[in-house]
Amino acid sequence: MVFAALLAAYYYLRGMTATWPPAGAELDPVSMGIGTALLAAGSVTMTIAQSAATRGGRRTARAMLAFTIVLAVAFLGLEWSDWAHANFAVNGSAYGTIYYVLTGTHFAHVFAGVVLLAAVSIFLRMPAFTRDHHAAVEAVAYYWHFVFVVWLALYATIFLIR
Repeated sequence: MVFAALLAAYYYLRGMTATWPPAGAELDPVSMGIGTALLAAGSVTMTIAQSAATRGGRRTARAMLAFTIVLAVAFLGLEWSDWAHANFAVNGSAYGTIYYVLTGTHFAHVFAGVVLLAAVSIFLRMPAFTRDHHAAVEAVAYYWHFVFVVWLALYATIFLIR
């Protein structure tokens, strides 16, 4: 619901503002296109981890979770770089504000996902994990796929539709 409200705010502001984005507000769609590919790859590795966990393949599941974490951290690095190179500020215009709030909220969700992925990876080392007790892996997988799908909407809105 948070992302739906933020996207609604973005489109409302876009509809109410004569020039959107403001003149001079430049973003690099290629850089975050690479970020999108990283999140897509992370969704694939998360699916493999989930599948391995349901079959009892702890080693494969942990390896794929670790790979997903690496991809997520790389995405966060690209997002951070995108912020550092943006030629507008959070307080410079409505566009700047909604851009930083949208991407910052997503950044926080990806970061939380990294923490959850690490926790599940640790969980997979515990003897309590069995083929029948893998709900944590499934829950984190659903969360991770949600984070990816939300990013697709944000990327399309911010970098493609403009």
